[in-house]
Amino acid sequence: MSSIPKNLQAVTASIVAAAAEAGRAADTVRLLAVSKTFGPQAVQQAVAAGQRAFGENYLQEGVDKIGALKALGAPALEWHFIGPIQSNKTRPIAEHFDWVHTVERIKIAQRLSEQRPAGLAPLQICLQVNISGEASKSGVAPHELAALAHDVAALPNLALRGLMAIPEPADQFDQQRAAFARLRALYDQLRADGLALDTLSMGMSSDLRAAIVEGATIVRVGSAIFGARTYER
Repeated sequence: MSSIPKNLQAVTASIVAAAAEAGRAADTVRLLAVSKTFGPQAVQQAVAAGQRAFGENYLQEGVDKIGALKALGAPALEWHFIGPIQSNKTRPIAEHFDWVHTVERIKIAQRLSEQRPAGLAPLQICLQVNISGEASKSGVAPHELAALAHDVAALPNLALRGLMAIPEPADQFDQQRAAFARLRALYDQLRADGLALDTLSMGMSSDLRAAIVEGATIVRVGSAIFGARTYER
């Protein structure tokens, strides 16, 4: 067995263990395999091992990879865009992806709504929240989230599903949990305000356990599945 199937098994076991620790069913947590910088062949190995949802950060790379997997005869896959979004890049995102996790401005949401092809299902949206208040991080400020969420929920061709965050890195489990708990509290408030949300996209290779304990429904894992990345950008 190659390393990618073995790694997928290990990550899945970690998800099952963390869900059990939280008193949750393992199937309430979905694994998003972050395939950025890895080629179609690596994705094919993950597909052969049963993985169906993949996350891409770089638009052109992602679009090319989606096309390559189709050409290789892959089964229907679910593609999530999880990178920063520039206004002039919204059309190919709207045309090629099933989910977008990184909406932080109403202008971006409006463009995605307008540019989503009529023949496709609504684009599934998560709002990115700057939960740690870092100047270098993308995301809507927590105090501006409610207004943005209600505005996005009203747009056609989009389905607002929930929230996403990349907290400031922390080594201690309790610190990791605290950041995810803040996102969960915002999510709960929006649900109490009448928004039909069901998704908390939070947790990566290094803090997956804390995220699941605090309620993550999607965890975004890359290096633990595909290995260390080599960036050429």
